[in-house]
Amino acid sequence: MDVLQTVVNYVLNLGAAVFVPFIMLVIGLIVRMKAKDAISAAITLGIAFTGMSLVVSFMLDSISPAAQAFAHRTGINLTAIDGGWTSMASITWAWPLAFLMFPITIGVNALLLLLGWTKTLNVDMWNVWGKIFTAVLVNYISGNIYLAFAVAILQIVIELKIGDIWGKHVENLTGIPGVTVPHHMTILASLLYPINRLLDFFPIFNRKMDADALKEKIGIFAENHIMGGIIGFLLGLVAGYGFSGSLILAVKAAAAMTLFPMVSKLFMQALSPISDGVSEFMRKHFGDRDIFIGLDWPILAGRNEIWVTAILLVPFELLFALILPGNDVLPFAGIINLSFVVAGLLLTGGNLLRMLVLGIISTPLFLYVATYFTPAITDLAKTTKVVKVADGTALTWSTIENADFRFIFSQAANGNILGIIGAIIWLAIFVWFYKAKSKELKEAEIDTK
Repeated sequence: MDVLQTVVNYVLNLGAAVFVPFIMLVIGLIVRMKAKDAISAAITLGIAFTGMSLVVSFMLDSISPAAQAFAHRTGINLTAIDGGWTSMASITWAWPLAFLMFPITIGVNALLLLLGWTKTLNVDMWNVWGKIFTAVLVNYISGNIYLAFAVAILQIVIELKIGDIWGKHVENLTGIPGVTVPHHMTILASLLYPINRLLDFFPIFNRKMDADALKEKIGIFAENHIMGGIIGFLLGLVAGYGFSGSLILAVKAAAAMTLFPMVSKLFMQALSPISDGVSEFMRKHFGDRDIFIGLDWPILAGRNEIWVTAILLVPFELLFALILPGNDVLPFAGIINLSFVVAGLLLTGGNLLRMLVLGIISTPLFLYVATYFTPAITDLAKTTKVVKVADGTALTWSTIENADFRFIFSQAANGNILGIIGAIIWLAIFVWFYKAKSKELKEAEIDTK
């Protein structure tokens, strides 16, 4: 056990920018890529992850304080402090059984690949913490460690299955073949799928409304740097930054929106040759079987629809925090709701109007689930002593990833009859979503032949 925990900690300390490229290098050599090509692709992937991390951090460090200042100006006074995902990750890794999730995740993935039940090889080991966090919450609510791991294993399976769905969507959005995003935050798309289908009945939602389509309709105002500058400037004004401060924020937002697609091209440059190598290897040894390589969500961060929607949702988050009865959470560290926008991007294909509507509809879900888990998260923080919680306050995460799944299945594990019924309904919706999206993909393949 100690050896396994040491290995896990060593891997985590390497970080995604080192560990994932190393895994990709190994995959490249296994599928008989030339060593120089595999090494070049791996190093380029490390550069891409590092570059995207820098730009995402720059964007969040610029926008989040303005959004938080906007929150303060509303005068909302709520007791649950939003610690964001970083606080939750810290609490999660302090759990004594956290390291066990690594072999479980790898084992489940390997088994499903051998059985032909998934096409996704998930190398995103950093986000194993998401499965651990689910187990931590379920264990706290139910008091049953076995059910906690069972729910976490179910999440692993669902992530792999949804990774199978996203592969072609990721290629359409990024131009990168052979990769997918089996991140747990994208599971929300299954719950939003019925609502997205309802939007089909309204012609306005069926118009092409991604960033590229907007450029055709409104010209220069939809250019990355112009759109980023406008949004940044307006956010600065409502945050009380004044004219000069708003101009500074405008330039920072414009810079980030311009750099995102530039850095995202590095992912294509790194992953395309590896994808080609894997495809050729699979054709030689396994016929026409497809394999998607599962990566973290930043490979999608070059799509500006993510950032436009996330910023536009900020005032709605604060409005709901103010008016929803029973809500105790003030959005703060997690106010830029990446937990929704990545799922929204993949589900809608980048339709900004659909993403905004679905984001507004789902915001109360995040706040109520965050409120529900506040006692659990606060108690865990105090127990682990990783995150300090001041007296008279509580800790939570306003935009908790995978909120619907974690809430429903923690209730089911606790023996709550409504929770059990909710879990059955949730799984039924997921199966419907999975089958419907699989059918769409097959029809799209037939049309392109």
